[in-house]
Amino acid sequence: MGLTSKLDKLKLRGSTDDVDLTSNKTSSTSNGGSKDTDDVDEIDNEGQSILMGIISQLRPGCDLSKITLPTFILEKKSMLERITNFFQIPSILLEANKTDDDLQRFILVLEWYLASWHIAPKAVKKPLNPVLGEVFSCYWDDLPDNNKAYYVSEQVSHHPPKSSYFYLVPELKIRVDGVVVPKSKFLGNSSAAIMEGWGHVTLGERDDEVYIMNQPNVYCRGILFGKLKTELGDHMHVKCPKSGFEADIEFKTKGFISGGYDIIDGVIKNSKTNESLYNISGKWNEIIYIKDLKTDEKKVLFDTSKAIHHRPKVRPLEEQWEYESRRLWKPTIEGLKKRDHNLATEEKFKVENEQRIKAKKRQEEGEEFFPHLFRPVNDLEESIRDLEYVIYEDIDLSKDADSLTKSVLSVYPILPGQKLDDKFETPAFKKAKQT
Repeated sequence: MGLTSKLDKLKLRGSTDDVDLTSNKTSSTSNGGSKDTDDVDEIDNEGQSILMGIISQLRPGCDLSKITLPTFILEKKSMLERITNFFQIPSILLEANKTDDDLQRFILVLEWYLASWHIAPKAVKKPLNPVLGEVFSCYWDDLPDNNKAYYVSEQVSHHPPKSSYFYLVPELKIRVDGVVVPKSKFLGNSSAAIMEGWGHVTLGERDDEVYIMNQPNVYCRGILFGKLKTELGDHMHVKCPKSGFEADIEFKTKGFISGGYDIIDGVIKNSKTNESLYNISGKWNEIIYIKDLKTDEKKVLFDTSKAIHHRPKVRPLEEQWEYESRRLWKPTIEGLKKRDHNLATEEKFKVENEQRIKAKKRQEEGEEFFPHLFRPVNDLEESIRDLEYVIYEDIDLSKDADSLTKSVLSVYPILPGQKLDDKFETPAFKKAKQT
């Protein structure tokens, strides 16, 4: 069978997908309780030949943003929902918040961040690329000590793709602001998602102490030959300007001849004295170790096999806005659940084609897209300039929990029964000026 007929078989259509091979585990399952399709590797010989036919035409280093990938490598969730992996093991972050010792608090924040990377499909899958203006909101009402948390995100840019997000635990005055900016490249037998963007964790009960962090990059190996496998690679940094503690964690990729998969190696140091304090080692998807460089004591920092995940909850589909992730992608996801890739491809094309039509109309009418929920960071906000966009509502952590809850719920419907209000269509930057 030739490449053209194989493409026709899968009904691959033109789109503006970004090849971000970042992925995560989902609790949804196929019909009848069968194995989750996110854990099913569907790259057989024919599938790999399709990928080879598409990607072998490219030159190393080129941008993959306009290359369509077949639906059999898609995860059943949008990138906006995938970001919630960071918040599915909240107990560690909550423990950090109540820890008085600065160094031990930093170690717990680092542990919390490292703990989330193992939440991924067993097969090579990539999340759905959010369309411009897409929104995902969710909540948790089962956090330790009866705490609750709220999350809202929006796709604020499509070229390049930028996903802005906001997370809040009102009772404990913990907030997280961030942006994910994946930039994809073809490297020969691999593709890379260069994960730009930063996250800021703010502990309001610690005098607004801030932890700043980036992400490792994501590589998909074996595109043209060999077995497909996803690896995390390069350096991840976590730093706390107030205390001076910093961590530099290298996610090591396997060498052509030597080395192993999923290995990390890093150091925690005091940037004020330049003293190295702890070594971090192990595997990010198995057991992570920490070693005190003064005493040589080595112990387990985090064991992924013992992780307790808190899944996000969302409003019923019938209550969701038409461009909320789960409602928007529902027909596509249904096709993926059934492993009906003709259906999934057709439904995905409908969503993306509608976006192309809307973009063309904006261009013809000279209109500019403005996010509904996140405003651009202004020139005077030096400390958060790396976030590019922040939630438009002024979430002041000095306020009480009830006021904070009211503020975040006013931004966008998160809880069942909430509805969009008239101000939703107003661009975020205008709403920010009104508050």
